[in-house]
Amino acid sequence: MLRPVKKSTKLDNVCYDIRGPVLARAKQMEDEGQRIIKLNIGNPAPFGFEAPEEIVQDVIVNLPNASGYTDSKGLFAARKAIMHYTQSKGIAGVQIDDIIIGNGASELIVLAMQALLNSGDEVLVPAPDYPLWTAAVTLAGGTPRHYLCDENADWMPDLDDIRAKITPNTRAIVIINPNNPTGALYTPEILEGILAIARQYQLIVYADEIYDKVLYDAHEHVSIASMTDDVLCVTLNGLSKNYRACGYRAGWMVISGDKRHALDYIEGLNMLASMRLCSNVPGQYAIQTALGGYQSIVDLVAPEGRLTRQRNLAWELLTAIPGVSCVKPQAALYMFPRLDPKMYPIENDQKFILDLLEEERVLIVQGTGFNWPQPDHFRVVILPHEDELREAIGRIARYLERYRKLHGSYVD
Repeated sequence: MLRPVKKSTKLDNVCYDIRGPVLARAKQMEDEGQRIIKLNIGNPAPFGFEAPEEIVQDVIVNLPNASGYTDSKGLFAARKAIMHYTQSKGIAGVQIDDIIIGNGASELIVLAMQALLNSGDEVLVPAPDYPLWTAAVTLAGGTPRHYLCDENADWMPDLDDIRAKITPNTRAIVIINPNNPTGALYTPEILEGILAIARQYQLIVYADEIYDKVLYDAHEHVSIASMTDDVLCVTLNGLSKNYRACGYRAGWMVISGDKRHALDYIEGLNMLASMRLCSNVPGQYAIQTALGGYQSIVDLVAPEGRLTRQRNLAWELLTAIPGVSCVKPQAALYMFPRLDPKMYPIENDQKFILDLLEEERVLIVQGTGFNWPQPDHFRVVILPHEDELREAIGRIARYLERYRKLHGSYVD
């Protein structure tokens, strides 16, 4: 008999349920001819959100120049555009060499954790989180320590819980602002509180700001790195959401604040950036045009813009379902509704969403897939057109009505 080939034990505590086993079942159902409404992934293109034409044309024009490797940190012109963008956000002191371009922010999250962590090191990660952060910490040999965000305070990070989770092994704190999956937009007061904690305990701040232009109701985004010159900050952003260019795999990392004590870490980042040679070159050619061109996302999040309309509709439909509540998102592309446990006594939320998929052919992601500690939430993507959103949430409502009847918690 052949010796079994097993996956690495480093993957034992890694999950990514956004593309997990329930998605595999959805693909199987599609292969059988069933039509699935997918509310599981923040991928704008399948829903008719296209990258701006000027970005597409710039990539096409520059394809003949994209055959070779670039500098491991990225094209000079692209990094110069990113540097100017950081200046517009009020982040001080950023130079060209403080910027690394990657194959999306996702690659850079993994790279940043690999360069930082030794076995036993801890990183504070929000709950709920974007699960790649937890996975990246784990794969790098570190331990994620999840601090709670408070649903009763519009999903703001709980500063007291952050302090309670700090140990002598804590190296860094992650914030996701605007937040995926909740749609929260952090206030300056909360950001100041996080900086005070980072300053006190000498923590690096990692700021995932990939949705910093997807803002509703005239809200404004503040980069935490713009509020400090003494705390080491690593800010991550990219083209995938603001410019609907997920497939271009063009993201960046910006190092700011006091870097004098972090030269060895920065050398590690540069080493890992060199090892993968460079990021996708055609995608890099999109960055300068994207950041310097017309910001079409502003039209989409305007009061009558498509994303705002869909956010409003999804929130109204979801909160009209008995036992479902939801903080209205101020930003990003998601909602994170809560199911009243008295009406929905769910023990296994992955089974819950699998049953929803098989009975109603709607695919969502369970809350525990975002490292939320209780099986009482799920995430919904608001990208489908209004008619499809009505259909999808109508199916969810129908399924929940049956669930209430089955469990003796029926409300007419």
